[in-house]
Amino acid sequence: MARPELGLDLRRLSAPTPIWHGRVGRDAWSAMARSIADTGGRLISVWGVDRSASGEAMAACAAYAVSEGLVWLELKLDDAAQEFPDLAIAFPCAARMQRAVADLSGIRAEGSRDDRPWLDHGVWPPGSSPLQHKPQPEAAATAGALPADYPFVRVDGDGVHEIAVGPVHAGIIEPGHFRFSVVGEKVLRLEQHLGYTHKGIERRFTELMPLEGHRLAGRISGDTTVAYAWAYSMALESAWGGEVPDRTTWLRALMLERERVANHLGDLGALGNDAALAFGLAQFSRLREDWLRLSKEIFGHRLMMDAIVPGGVAIDLTPMKRDRLCMQCDVIEREVRALRRVYDEHAGLQDRFVGTGRVTPQLAARLGLSGLAGRASGQTADLRCSFPWPPYDRLKVAMATSSDGDVAARVTMRFEEAFESLRLIRAICAGLPDGAARAELQPPASASLGAGWVEGWRGEVFVALEIGGDGRIVRCHCHDPSWQNWPVLEHAIIGNIVPDFPLINKSFNLSYSGHDL
Repeated sequence: MARPELGLDLRRLSAPTPIWHGRVGRDAWSAMARSIADTGGRLISVWGVDRSASGEAMAACAAYAVSEGLVWLELKLDDAAQEFPDLAIAFPCAARMQRAVADLSGIRAEGSRDDRPWLDHGVWPPGSSPLQHKPQPEAAATAGALPADYPFVRVDGDGVHEIAVGPVHAGIIEPGHFRFSVVGEKVLRLEQHLGYTHKGIERRFTELMPLEGHRLAGRISGDTTVAYAWAYSMALESAWGGEVPDRTTWLRALMLERERVANHLGDLGALGNDAALAFGLAQFSRLREDWLRLSKEIFGHRLMMDAIVPGGVAIDLTPMKRDRLCMQCDVIEREVRALRRVYDEHAGLQDRFVGTGRVTPQLAARLGLSGLAGRASGQTADLRCSFPWPPYDRLKVAMATSSDGDVAARVTMRFEEAFESLRLIRAICAGLPDGAARAELQPPASASLGAGWVEGWRGEVFVALEIGGDGRIVRCHCHDPSWQNWPVLEHAIIGNIVPDFPLINKSFNLSYSGHDL
């Protein structure tokens, strides 16, 4: 793909989804961002990479979704400045990503209006950048220290007070801090502070061999293990030019759709419970449990962890197992359709759902709201439809959308997507091609890079992988759609009452672990 107006000539990577890669200068970096924003493109991710071990400089990277596919751009940085032009001017969702890049890689967005640390809570040794190759300060320097105070933005005015929620919560959930500025019960502003589940995932990738990375990728966010493992495997197959059998892609898609259904069942029950319909939680929990138990029987793990491997899948299907999967789809669909009627006709439930936590299509587009939540607010991005890779190019996925943008719309999306996934699972079982389920990958003799781009149940999962000439991972960047969607939650609560926050939060159901890395 060429962009002659910007002096760019991008090279297409070997990947089942259309992905291009290219290097740019500072002027083209900024011009490309403005051009993509002006033409309706989206920012997927921003990250940094240190290639000093191979004699190269630091680089800033950005991935964009455009009409032709995904564009991965690199900007080589000056060794002295180690700064790159701010992208948040064109894409507001870049702000937190750039703050994380500063914490992890030590490179900063020039001119950024917010330079507060994001993943570094003040207990890392001063001057440490975990993804730089330079010698790191001794961790013992801050052993036992408490996290630094985070400078939240204050709201002043008559009757305004703050409510601090988290990072430790009453339920068994991951930690995140939410600072509400309210008048009475009405929310004027919400500001989040995340990063409490930072585990050093991206640093750990550099200590693994490429054929081992899929296991770590599948543990970034447990509810999205299939999408991450597929995206990582796709990136490695892209980097090494590996061909995978047709049967592999069909089996991977089957697992991806089962993962989608499992999460939608869980969320539908939890949303009913947050609106005081405990019956909904009980029924959907029962269905989800049945769903997960069959996954355990057939794929060896309730969440299908480690079932997708580079070059293929770890477990194949027999005709008997295929029949069991189809039969379960029929049972689940009947029960979910009955439960949908209960939800739709329950006046108390609809009173809590309709109009609550609304995100308009205009705001969603401006802030980059993606995935299921984005489609509930008028955004029409679903890789299975926009850039259908095998086998989705033969399955004709029907995309569900709404322009209402409230909790009710996000509930509707879950019902519609669950039904479509059940249809897809039956179609995959019926059309599953014969052949091998796995191929051996052969590494090239030189350095390589590849990318994976998969539509997970929450939204787009993106993996950028660089492998050095010595066959080791130089950089593996994994991006969760929660990066785009967490900031939008701050806007969705404005004007609502504090007790509605758990309901609005659950209607997005964003990943802490996938965001904090």
